[in-house]
Amino acid sequence: MTDERMNGADALLQTFVANGVTACFANPGTSEMQFVSALDREPAMRSVLCLFEGVATGAADGYGRVAGKPACTLLHLGPGYGNGLANLHNARRAYTPVVNVIGDHATYHRQYDAPLNSDIPAIVGPNSIWVKSADSPDAVGALAAEAVAASFGPPGGPVSLILPADSAWSPANGKGPVADLPVRPVPDANLVYGVAERIRAAKKPLLLISGDLTLAKGLALVARIEAAGVRVMTAGFTSKQARGAGRFLPARMAYFAEQALDDLAGTDLMVLAEAKLPVAFFAYPDRASVLVPEGCVVETLCDVGGDGLAAIEMLAEALGAPKEGPASEHKLPDMPSGPVTAGTVGASFARHLPESAIVSDDGVTSSAGAAGYGARAAPHDWLSLTGGAIGQGMPVAVGAAVAAPDRKVISLNGDGAAMYTVQSLWTMARENLDVTVIVFANHVYRILSIELDRTGAGNAGPAASRLLDLGDPRIDWVSMARGMGVPASRCETAEAFDAAFAAAMQESGPKLIEVVLG
Repeated sequence: MTDERMNGADALLQTFVANGVTACFANPGTSEMQFVSALDREPAMRSVLCLFEGVATGAADGYGRVAGKPACTLLHLGPGYGNGLANLHNARRAYTPVVNVIGDHATYHRQYDAPLNSDIPAIVGPNSIWVKSADSPDAVGALAAEAVAASFGPPGGPVSLILPADSAWSPANGKGPVADLPVRPVPDANLVYGVAERIRAAKKPLLLISGDLTLAKGLALVARIEAAGVRVMTAGFTSKQARGAGRFLPARMAYFAEQALDDLAGTDLMVLAEAKLPVAFFAYPDRASVLVPEGCVVETLCDVGGDGLAAIEMLAEALGAPKEGPASEHKLPDMPSGPVTAGTVGASFARHLPESAIVSDDGVTSSAGAAGYGARAAPHDWLSLTGGAIGQGMPVAVGAAVAAPDRKVISLNGDGAAMYTVQSLWTMARENLDVTVIVFANHVYRILSIELDRTGAGNAGPAASRLLDLGDPRIDWVSMARGMGVPASRCETAEAFDAAFAAAMQESGPKLIEVVLG
């Protein structure tokens, strides 16, 4: 029976909350006003305003990676989704559950091709693992529950529920059901035992991991495989990796193709566990695309989306692996001194990082120091740039801080990458999120300077240099952050950064530290 007090927007929000979706990162417009109004009638849903859709989608990605369940976004028609697409690309590559709610014109209004009209299903399709439009108010609740379940995959990813304005404002027949979540497929015992036999026969086997196997429980299991004489390596960019003292730190697939192949030389068996076949990030003249050495056999132990934890536990038993494997030591570096560099930042990072911190890494070339020294730091989680679309560092940190308000969040950003979604600072201040933003200001797209040579494009002349240079005019990060309500400081020496970072780790609330490199 229809409840006259409930419209489609109410049904949507109540269904989300019943299915555990309690955070919404929003940049709404006219077609989403019914959803906005319904928020006052559903206090369990936390709504967070973002000044750019790319912040909203990146925040939903960070929330999902940390919480292990989806947040929803609220986006304004096709152009609103388009503004958020880059960080949804990253979320898809991270297999993060995200439920996008995309407002649309009323169903009867679409035919008139109003200025904001667009083919929303076509726009959202490439980065959505599920797309449906709730063209009837009575369909809203059921489709909302279906969307939440679909976002878990396996392996999971962004889904898109299109909500026409008339479906939101019209009376609805109630909220949808609590959906049954999908179950990851159980590994086949014969397959696992077969892989174990091939590992025994190999001279130099390698286990390549990703997904749940880079979490704390997964790393403890794969450490046993390493202890059994099998080299373990992670994919180059992982959704979430447990790092720091007491945790196993596998090798990492090198970014540049020739370095990766040099590192893999002699490997005669590559076993994939929740990982895809490794390929070069880009194509280069006269260089390999697939990062598998000649003569190496590739076997899949567990597909992406499979139960990697069960598969590795079975493999460890089949190999007779030790019950425990190697782990990193808690060995802090000395206080750095002199000019500030990526390395000195890394040393201070390890010295002062609190236990259970979350690191959102979009530092491109400059975060290598923090990543390297991080193995010595207190236990923490590391969120990587899975899809390569820069501009996720601060938005992902926003979502992580909303998902885990009791944990310190650190956002590592190149200055070029940070400018993509600088509006994140305003949301951090508005929500008083405990995020420390580090911006490495080298005033250049450093990675592109490297790639210019690697692609054979030659040296940068005057015109090319202007497309790589960020120093004319120089961006004043301290003024920009303060203008959006975030306390900020600038550090030009290792000692200054060490003091600033130590203080930030002892205080709550958002802060920005500009690191002046070169």
